Amino acid sequence: MMDFMLQQLRKPYGTVIPCLALVLLLAGVLWAVRTVGIDGAERSLAKLDLEWSQARQEFTHHKEAQKARKDLAQVWSVLPVERDFAPLALGITEEAKRDRVILPALSYKTEPTLVANTSKGVLQGTMTGRYEDLRRFLYDVETAEELVYIEDLELVRPDAQQDQTLTFNIKIATYLRGEPGKPAVQ
Repeated sequence: MMDFMLQQLRKPYGTVIPCLALVLLLAGVLWAVRTVGIDGAERSLAKLDLEWSQARQEFTHHKEAQKARKDLAQVWSVLPVERDFAPLALGITEEAKRDRVILPALSYKTEPTLVANTSKGVLQGTMTGRYEDLRRFLYDVETAEELVYIEDLELVRPDAQQDQTLTFNIKIATYLRGEPGKPAVQ
């Protein structure tokens, strides 16, 4: 075997053989490093990247849940308690008087909701007044500190044109927190 190699090295192309052997050796080493080292590292990197994106997504969901809890607590704190519903109706009637709007018979009732420990308070009646006064009253109700909103507003057609007064059927709604010690009915 040694003689054969020496004979081959003495030929004109013999000087290329050691270089070719070195290239083949380096190619083998490169292949081994690539399959064992780099591919393993790439798989490990892909796994870590997936874990990182899952952790990032969980963190984002956690932050969103915290923000939602904070927002819900803020809304919950603005909701009036059920026992404060009658005074709220009285306050709306007083606001109507200040704005020169007539609310002759404002009825109020509570309706159950699907949310535990809450109910919906509804105030209904007719209101009469001049356009400017009605507009001011509606603005004051909508921008009040309490969380109330105009659920329905319907113009009642007058029989005869009265001196610039309009009559509307109005439905004002709010959501009410249940009493703190009272069990929730569902």
